Amino acid sequence: MEYHIKTHHLKMRKLNINDASFMYELNNNPKVIQYTGDPPFESIDSAKAFILNYDQYKLYNVGRWVVELKEDSTAIGWCGLKYHPKEDEYDIGFRLFEHYWGKGYATEAAEACLSFAKKIGITRVVAHAMKDNLASIQVLKKIGMKIYSQGEMNGNTAVYFEYHII
Repeated sequence: MEYHIKTHHLKMRKLNINDASFMYELNNNPKVIQYTGDPPFESIDSAKAFILNYDQYKLYNVGRWVVELKEDSTAIGWCGLKYHPKEDEYDIGFRLFEHYWGKGYATEAAEACLSFAKKIGITRVVAHAMKDNLASIQVLKKIGMKIYSQGEMNGNTAVYFEYHII
């Protein structure tokens, strides 16, 4: 298995077809997707289809990576960059199983993704979080992102962040 990022506690790799059940399970927890605006996958097959059609790695050299614990390779969620060609910008996102919340893993993974962005020449990364999603807002602040706007998203108030890489 090829890992693109390794940190003190984590290792991160591309999604593959064997991750379909993991992705299905992750997105089927209402608490995990509460603030995302994403619907759960309808089935493991729909998660497989998502993975098979995921083109961020090939087209843009970035993507959402599976986050695994370094000690035993347990998949705990995903984190990574996503390129939005219409806006010509990269966003950072993360999603972890509830059991791993509050342990610093989202912050550790997101910091590593910002370092990767710098390494490949990205100069600005954006993010958004629903105003009520205090945990994600805290992670984004911890990694040095700054609020630049607020607005409406999916019927809720969202907070928009940016990070300029020097």
